[in-house]
Amino acid sequence: MSASQQQDHRLLPSLTFPIYRITMKTALVLITTAASLSCTLAFVPLVPVNQRQRSAVRMMAATKPKPPTGGVDDKTEVREYFNTEGFQRWNRIYSEDGTVNKVQADIRVGHQQTVDKILGWLEADGVKGESICDAGCGVGSLAIPMAKLGAKVSASDISSSMANEGKLRAEAVLGKATARARCAFSTSDLEALKGKYDTVTCVDVMIHYPTDKMQGMVSKLGSLAKKRMIISFAPKTWYYDILKQIGGLFPGPSKTTRAYLHTEADVRKALEEAGFTVKRTDMTATNFYFSRLLEAVRE
Repeated sequence: MSASQQQDHRLLPSLTFPIYRITMKTALVLITTAASLSCTLAFVPLVPVNQRQRSAVRMMAATKPKPPTGGVDDKTEVREYFNTEGFQRWNRIYSEDGTVNKVQADIRVGHQQTVDKILGWLEADGVKGESICDAGCGVGSLAIPMAKLGAKVSASDISSSMANEGKLRAEAVLGKATARARCAFSTSDLEALKGKYDTVTCVDVMIHYPTDKMQGMVSKLGSLAKKRMIISFAPKTWYYDILKQIGGLFPGPSKTTRAYLHTEADVRKALEEAGFTVKRTDMTATNFYFSRLLEAVRE
């Protein structure tokens, strides 16, 4: 085990590394940071809610997420959001030349760091000729470079707008013939995915799943993976809970705190129940992007 891995191992399972040096000055910075977030941890796209849901009371209550009102479930809201205004916003963030503000630029950096860490693992192991399912692929930020490594990638997203953009980007980067052969994009929710793949990746998606559904999500991903899964999630620690609660006092016009944080213990338990053991871990934490990364291999 390398020195960096040993250091990372010592952080488990609490993930409370930012907390040890909290002072009054730090608390003030914490409040300012949360206000800038405008509602919650902003490392992944969030779904808009209607006006009556934007009271501070409901924002604070979102730390214990409740079912969406009006009979619309999380999945439907996510699909609708990422096919409309969410697609426009996050397509810019996931584009090198897209015009973004400082917060969005920071999220872009954080997301790319997570992608680069995954690619580093895959490149070190060698994935040429292997099959990979990228569930919740977005615009192909991870799927396309995995195909460049020589893997055959099946990328899917609940949003047709995202999946179509990913296809266009793959053709531009890889060429149409290579894209067709090694990087196929489709529109599908996670529960409908089928097939068997050497590796399954799912990055920045778990935030849309409450704990009880997260366990089923991991089980589903595990049923697709022959060798390993690589997943990321927003870690639930008291530090990030405070960020989320304070951020709820500063709601933005098109955001919500319906973002689900997960303890590493819960995610590890779900992986173990699916027949996987965590092999490698990492953490990305910029000013506005927080993502815990786990690679788990089949036992």
